[in-house]
Amino acid sequence: MTHAAFPALRLRRPRRHAWSRALYAETVLTPADLIWPLFISNNDDVEPIASLPGVSRWPVAKIAERAAEAKAAGIPCLALFPNTPRDKRTEDAAEAFNPDNLMCRAIRAIKDKVPDIGLLTDVALDPYTSHGHDGIIDESGHVLNDVTSELLVAQALVQAEAGSDIVAPSDMMDGRVGAIRAALEGAGKVDVQIMAYAAKYASAFYGPFRDAVDTRGLLKGDKKGYQMSPSNAEEALREVALDLAEGADSVMVKPGLPYLDIVRLVKERFEVPVFAYQVSGEYAMIEHAIAAGAADRDAMVMETLMSFKRAGASGVLTYHALHAARLMGA
Repeated sequence: MTHAAFPALRLRRPRRHAWSRALYAETVLTPADLIWPLFISNNDDVEPIASLPGVSRWPVAKIAERAAEAKAAGIPCLALFPNTPRDKRTEDAAEAFNPDNLMCRAIRAIKDKVPDIGLLTDVALDPYTSHGHDGIIDESGHVLNDVTSELLVAQALVQAEAGSDIVAPSDMMDGRVGAIRAALEGAGKVDVQIMAYAAKYASAFYGPFRDAVDTRGLLKGDKKGYQMSPSNAEEALREVALDLAEGADSVMVKPGLPYLDIVRLVKERFEVPVFAYQVSGEYAMIEHAIAAGAADRDAMVMETLMSFKRAGASGVLTYHALHAARLMGA
């Protein structure tokens, strides 16, 4: 490819005016690219989360109001995470399959008031286990893959029946996507999507999330036996390939900014919808930088979200979703 040389070619020329920069923009970010994660509480009051400044747990009675705000701002989908009461967390995670659990009540409350917003629901056992792991453990603390997968199927069916649009297995058990897909088909829930947490890394960036769902003090050991090592990229491609072969409609990379290379690899290899989760630790770093006077919130939020789209993400789960959507709509 031959290009003109300076001074015939001046790359600054299209950058001079705002209208021209918009015209030449290679990547476009809109509110429709955002998914807003929300935490659900069993209490009556809104509960601010200290390690996530500006983020709260919402009672079921108020969650539909958040959904209405999201819809008004152009956000198409919410991601729900429950803070299950401690007295309902057990070794066998039985509350995960209760059709009247916190997650299911939140789904129904939103669909009753804002029926046309999408709901993505977390399929994993850690909010329901007394030990904080994503699955059932044996005497040594090892998470049992096949036993856990059977329970994840039951959990996904309960959520689908309550009205979930997208079930999102975040547990990293082998084979669970195929099992969930088969169960959804068998139950007549053929239109319920699966967004697989296909490349979920054992990351240091999850700390504030564990505060939000109250598992930090419960977790025994770590999750390195089922979540991926941060050193591996080719393994992520194998995980994605398996989940797609088993029936995932879309896949997710988590965390986000430290793994933009994985987002790009997945998009280029498979040409499927790939989402990224800007996780709690990433959000907290931005908010603490702002609090320290080191950055401008609006500029930093928009620049980081644009980086996900530029890397190839179809959309981003971010706690900044409402703020960003309102900026774009201003």
